[in-house]
Amino acid sequence: MFNSLRLPLIGLILLAAASTSTVSRADEFDWSIGAYAGKYHDAEPAGALAGRANYAEHYMLAVTGSKTLWRHSEWPIAIELDGMLGQQAGLANLTEIAVAPALRWSGLPWRDTLRTDIRLAPLGLSYTSKVGPMEAGPDGRGSRTLNYLFVEATFSRPQSKDSEFFVRLHHRCAIYDLLNNYGANGEDFLSFGFRRKF
Repeated sequence: MFNSLRLPLIGLILLAAASTSTVSRADEFDWSIGAYAGKYHDAEPAGALAGRANYAEHYMLAVTGSKTLWRHSEWPIAIELDGMLGQQAGLANLTEIAVAPALRWSGLPWRDTLRTDIRLAPLGLSYTSKVGPMEAGPDGRGSRTLNYLFVEATFSRPQSKDSEFFVRLHHRCAIYDLLNNYGANGEDFLSFGFRRKF
């Protein structure tokens, strides 16, 4: 999964670093709150991006909040702490809570027309109220605590930087059996949401 995302991420970093647009720090926001809804699919985030996902009638509704921990003084890069609380329904009813540090890239060349940011959180912590059927291995066992990963693209108008729509690939996993070896992938949701920054 990480190998398939490595080249696009390196390209985004170089594009953000080479961008000639300057980022004004006076109108940046340090806090945000939002909500998103998603549908379960059976592929890792890279598979969903490539269109190899099969969707099931299982859904998540979540609230999310974030705090900017650090922002580069010249480059359009920031580190945020993102948390979420979600309720899943459909094939099972369960609650999920998760937290992860996220890297945000701003300053893409078209930001004066459509402000587009990329957020990546490869390592976090996710806990569910029970093991869902999609996360159980062949023997029926699974783990309520797994790694939390998300990849997100955000979109806002340059004159309304405090409001952004986003698409998030929400992923729980055992990091290739490092956390457990029950033989299950975890859960993946293709999600759409909205947040306000303040």
